[in-house]
Amino acid sequence: MKIIILGAGQVGTSVAANLVSEANDITVVDHNPALLRELQDRFDLRTVYGHGAHPDVLARAGAEDADMIIAVTNSDETNMVACQVAYTLFHTPTKIARVRAQSFLDQPRLFGTDALPIDVAISPEALVTDYIIRLIENPGTLQVLDFAGGRIRLVAVKAYYGGPLVGQELRTLHQRMPNIEARVAAIYRQDRAIQPEGDTVIEVDDEVFFVAAPEHIRAVMGELRRLDKTYRRMIIAGGGNIGTRLAGALERSFRVKIIERGLKRCKHIAEDLEKTIVLHGDAADQDLLLEENIESTDVFCAVTDDDEANILSAMLAKRLGARKVMALINRPSYVDLVQSGAIDVAISPQQATIGSLLKHVRRGDVVMVHSLRRGAAEAIEAIAHGDETSSKVIGRTIAEVRLPKGASIGALVRGDQVLIAHHDTRIQSEDHVILFLQDKRRIPEVERLFQVGVTFL
Repeated sequence: MKIIILGAGQVGTSVAANLVSEANDITVVDHNPALLRELQDRFDLRTVYGHGAHPDVLARAGAEDADMIIAVTNSDETNMVACQVAYTLFHTPTKIARVRAQSFLDQPRLFGTDALPIDVAISPEALVTDYIIRLIENPGTLQVLDFAGGRIRLVAVKAYYGGPLVGQELRTLHQRMPNIEARVAAIYRQDRAIQPEGDTVIEVDDEVFFVAAPEHIRAVMGELRRLDKTYRRMIIAGGGNIGTRLAGALERSFRVKIIERGLKRCKHIAEDLEKTIVLHGDAADQDLLLEENIESTDVFCAVTDDDEANILSAMLAKRLGARKVMALINRPSYVDLVQSGAIDVAISPQQATIGSLLKHVRRGDVVMVHSLRRGAAEAIEAIAHGDETSSKVIGRTIAEVRLPKGASIGALVRGDQVLIAHHDTRIQSEDHVILFLQDKRRIPEVERLFQVGVTFL
């Protein structure tokens, strides 16, 4: 695909890095020449200097024959106008815009061919907030990802000593829980991927990805580790868009406090939220944390726009007794650095956002993509179309489908029915197939698998 990315910031760079590795023709537009030079040094792509919403700049970027424009500059207005220009002057088929302001998102009538011709409006803040909420609702998880509208979930959890399944073969999972349908999709041991088989033995500190219906997640986790108690008290560091959204979503079910440095912002948050306690101060202030009973806090979540402040305040909160600490971290190198240390969960906005973009780039009918393991792996929801003569998967059992190395099918969604995949499960037309890929470089093979041909012999 020929794709134009507007904005060479953190989101734009992350999108470019993911898409350029998949043989796409990428052009990045920005008005910061230093950022463009850095991108050209790192990746095989074109760059264009200029304002992304200007018609002449889009023309130089090749908008006349572009398949898609992804507008992810720091300005909502620039992103929206750029999509309008691309539609009106260049008839660009797919237009995606990053929109952060809630006042825009609250008016869905703004987005459409009869108003602003934006096919997909993406809010990284909303995506990150939803991601954090799923982690809080499932204590002890490292990742919780939705498929098929939330009817099936992919969960990552670390196996601890004492878990009933730890030290046992995987096939014993069904024996221990005969009435619960679940499947282990992948295992990572010391950052090395292991293809799960019936005789695979789970070891202490393995990172286990499993597929299950939401109501069964806690039961499966109980086989891998001692279950965490349900969270009740939480402190949010940072009263920006994410912090305020998070507090607003959780304040009716949890006892929530927000710590915000800006006095004016504190007053604004206090007016918007009903039950949240808003504190004016520094989240890295030890005396303040002790005064607010950090030692009895279930979750400390640092979501300011400063990576260093998030890391330091989360580490301090952990040392002072917080049960679980999470930190929002933009720099990928920092994520790798802190994930296995004092911080329980490092949240990457780019990884939370990239999946919602990738599903529009994938060939075949892919309706959901989640980026995993800092972009190295992916989980995909693809729809099987055609019939037994035109499809490589329809009418075949899971065992008969020729999946690329490191890929596995975790579940099928058939209408309202969720089917955990077994070797003899047969794929039917219009099934939603949930796949896990240990190596995202195998994506083209999976795409070809789900494309409909005239006939396959």
